[in-house]
Amino acid sequence: MKPIKFKEQNCVYGKDQSEYMPLPALKIQSENGEIISCWQMSLIERIYVLFTGKVWLSIMMFNKPLAPSFIAIKKSHVFKIE
Repeated sequence: MKPIKFKEQNCVYGKDQSEYMPLPALKIQSENGEIISCWQMSLIERIYVLFTGKVWLSIMMFNKPLAPSFIAIKKSHVFKIE
């Protein structure tokens, strides 16, 4: 799976950090401060998920408290641009 560019993105995290893959994202200025990214699966990954129904999530928290996370299959489940 890899992060991909999307129309609403307004920043790229890790853009100039060779140890990280650039992460195109939408940073929403709100009291929750959401950061939203879009990821695309390869054909093999899609077939694997079709049969297993599972996706794993790893978040580097650098020993800080866990932030609420959410995974969705539709953009409208994550945000709405007005």
